[in-house]
Amino acid sequence: MSSRSRSVRLDASAVVRAALAESRAPVVLVDGPSGAGKSTFADAIVAAWPGVAPQLVRMDDLYPGWAGLEPASHQVVRDLLLPLRSSGVGHWRRWDWAASRAGERRVARAGHPLVIEGCGCLTRASASLADLRVWLNAADDVRKRRALDRDRGAFDAHWDMWQRQWGRLVARESPVSLADLVFDTTAVLAAPGAAARGTVSP
Repeated sequence: MSSRSRSVRLDASAVVRAALAESRAPVVLVDGPSGAGKSTFADAIVAAWPGVAPQLVRMDDLYPGWAGLEPASHQVVRDLLLPLRSSGVGHWRRWDWAASRAGERRVARAGHPLVIEGCGCLTRASASLADLRVWLNAADDVRKRRALDRDRGAFDAHWDMWQRQWGRLVARESPVSLADLVFDTTAVLAAPGAAARGTVSP
């Protein structure tokens, strides 16, 4: 898309229409800070897709541990998006969090829609390799509460380290400036019963 637009209403169908206007088999990136609702919105995009659903890649599956934001951000470009564009086949390795090592190899092929969601997927290097770039944001207190509640304490000890990594990446890449569509999810996330309705979940 040639210019960035902003919307107050999270609309998965509108994102699908925008993506398909760019390509028959688009690559869509959905990024934003932790707790902003990326995962559920990506699920909604996939559910709203006409015909065969896109392949969905989650950055959570690429991070090599809690300190792995930047390595995963590089991996999604180097191993998945660049080869997909140049040769028609890209891959990534799913991180085995229990064993703390790289797991099985997954493959994506050109000609099939692809949605990548998660912190660090939208960078200067990845932006030009995608057809549509989506950014979600929410108030810091709302998204932190959601992120910590969601992981039932597993994230608590790592939050500050994660935020430092995130801050460095955002300062260097300015990802929101690369987005075609920007949504503020604060009101949706803070609404009573939002999580129960499945409206949000990064």
